[in-house]
Amino acid sequence: MHISLENRVALITGGSQGLGKAMAERFAASGADVVLLARRQALLDEVSASIAKQTGKKIRGYSCDVSDIAQIEATWKLVQAEFGKVDILVNNAGASARHPIDTLSIDKLQADFDMKVKSALRLVQLAVPSMKAQKWGRIINVVNIGAKAPAAGTAPTTMSRAAGIAMTKVMAGEFAPENILVNALCVGQIMSEQWVGYHQRDNPDMPFDEYVAMRGKPLPMGRIGQAEEFANVACFLASDAASYVTGVAINVDGGLSPVP
Repeated sequence: MHISLENRVALITGGSQGLGKAMAERFAASGADVVLLARRQALLDEVSASIAKQTGKKIRGYSCDVSDIAQIEATWKLVQAEFGKVDILVNNAGASARHPIDTLSIDKLQADFDMKVKSALRLVQLAVPSMKAQKWGRIINVVNIGAKAPAAGTAPTTMSRAAGIAMTKVMAGEFAPENILVNALCVGQIMSEQWVGYHQRDNPDMPFDEYVAMRGKPLPMGRIGQAEEFANVACFLASDAASYVTGVAINVDGGLSPVP
């Protein structure tokens, strides 16, 4: 299936590495201009230049702490001045946070929701008016499979990610008449820069490739997923090929989640 995002502008938070970078590469390869939001400007500049060279598309990175609403709003003005619109919004920012629930502080809970829920809501509010005006838009909220089947010890992340699925469903119902489609992608075990940290924490003496293979063996498909595989699903949802798909939370996890 040929997927085209020509004449579309995509904005991806958490876009400088991992899943965000992979989605940016896939979207640009399919014809989109791409806006990347993350904290480190130097890394954003490096990634943007690399993708632009590979694809010939317009790629820009903006330093923005999306947990800060004032920074989101200021950055949005810069994006609008340079690109004029955002057709595709991917709320991808956020890292895993785990803490025993009986000692989880309100501050840590609030910080997690600020990063993963409040930021997504504000970006949607900023993006939707122009999407409504053109009767076309795509919003993808990246969550994880724990949002559907939370395990002990996974707060606050699974709490905020479950809220992300609920928010997706609400938005999908409200925006469907305007042809703005809203879906969530639930991440399983997908290779990213975080795995370097896992390796150093768990078994630094084992070669990295062997460590990744060992971690992948218990999974239904027997391996860790690749960021490019996740990006392919996101690209489909961002395109006209997914014109009748909205309000769903799709697992991209190789069959790991017990909840479909």
